[in-house]
Amino acid sequence: MTNIATLLTASASAHGNRIAVRDGDDALSYTRLDDLSARTAALLRADGVRPGDRVALCMPNALHFPVAYYGILRAGAIVVPMNPLLKAREMAFALRDSGARTILVSPVSAAEAAKAASIAGTDLLVVEPGPFDDRLDRTEPLHSVVTAGETDLAVILYTSGTTGTPKGAELTHRNLLSNTSTVARSLFRLTPDDVIFGGLPLFHAFGQTCGLNTAVAAGATLTLLGRFDPAAVLEIIRRDAVTVLLGVPTMYSALLHTGLPDGFDPTRLRLAVSGGASLPVEVLHGFEQRFGVDVLEGYGLSETSPVAAFNPPDRPRKPGSIGLPVRGVELRLVRADGTPAHPGEVGEIAIRGENVMAGYHNQSYATAEAIRDGWFHTGDLARVDEDGYYFIVDRTKDVIIRGGYNVYPREVEEILYGHPAVAEAAVVGVADAMLGEEVAAVVVLKPGTRATVEEIQDHVRAQVAAYKYPRVVTFADALPKGPTGKILKREITVDPVGP
Repeated sequence: MTNIATLLTASASAHGNRIAVRDGDDALSYTRLDDLSARTAALLRADGVRPGDRVALCMPNALHFPVAYYGILRAGAIVVPMNPLLKAREMAFALRDSGARTILVSPVSAAEAAKAASIAGTDLLVVEPGPFDDRLDRTEPLHSVVTAGETDLAVILYTSGTTGTPKGAELTHRNLLSNTSTVARSLFRLTPDDVIFGGLPLFHAFGQTCGLNTAVAAGATLTLLGRFDPAAVLEIIRRDAVTVLLGVPTMYSALLHTGLPDGFDPTRLRLAVSGGASLPVEVLHGFEQRFGVDVLEGYGLSETSPVAAFNPPDRPRKPGSIGLPVRGVELRLVRADGTPAHPGEVGEIAIRGENVMAGYHNQSYATAEAIRDGWFHTGDLARVDEDGYYFIVDRTKDVIIRGGYNVYPREVEEILYGHPAVAEAAVVGVADAMLGEEVAAVVVLKPGTRATVEEIQDHVRAQVAAYKYPRVVTFADALPKGPTGKILKREITVDPVGP
């Protein structure tokens, strides 16, 4: 096997003068990115980092992220990406759990990281533009790349912890190289002429594999945005002639409702990709009509490197579907008792393939619970049609059981997005003394529109069985979102119903 950092060395050799990564007016060529990563590897080696050591990386989307990322890998160490918005307590958990020897951190997170490093006994290196660059320039580059074995870890990605303490998904070089190759060649069909929008956090699996690693593998350009703003996204698409747009549903919804800048020409945009959560069909069709580009949905998790299914570009596209299993990956649906689901029956998605993690770091019980007989059990419910396309129904833990009937929130959310006044919606279960759970909807209205609770309820009630429509409807200015823009249902609170 080989180290994923060789993606960079290969592209530096073949496409040295091309722009690898851009951040506004600043950019790094492949030659310069390769050189800086080699100097970072040497610097880490001089500070005592050895192959197999864990090195945390806590940075926003900026030029120093890929420099540090490939430098850590080049030195044979394991990257532990961290959200730069975390507080010291949260950082300290990941540092201690992973056993990180060093943390590379941007100045914006340095204060919290310093507290965390002190708690965990981890060395701290602040990557401050200027002083850090000067230090790199004084360091002789480590041109060699440490060879990685079949089971050697490359990255430990900590999950969001929706059901408790975060777990570190151990991803090998083989996991990431396989998934990167599949995405770059088979799914996105990238060439060195492509420009990929890099607004997804690079510390997250989606942005890291589908944005950074696939761009580098193809010798393409990744143009970064540190913080999502729909107007800024549209300006980057115009300014940099973006050809591939990566986003999550809330990003597409926001772009759909933002005015286009002067001189905006979307004709260079050839592909839009949505993942991270289900994209409402109304948003998909609206975006395609406005921007004249197909939106292809995919599916994956941190534990699967991340892409497991995708609507392939050479097959019929099915809006609302996550598509077919990608190369080197198998999917199947299983019942709660582990037996295969019948055709047309809803079941839990289980995944087997080159992309599935080695396990959860230091959590053998959680690993054994998630990976059974070689199949990773996702917790996502789906059905499969006669053509083999998968359709997500919901998370097993999100299903609302109202008076003994199962209500899948995504079905209700799709209908809510079809209301002309609704910009965003989330459907959750709320405790009910009589029925166990009641269906509740939290709705964000489009600017300049109005709607009543009764109008929202009538809109849904006309399209679903009586037990499914939301008896509780509340309006909000915004919905809580995670770093990728995914709606965080665990942070939505609705008062219980009745005594």
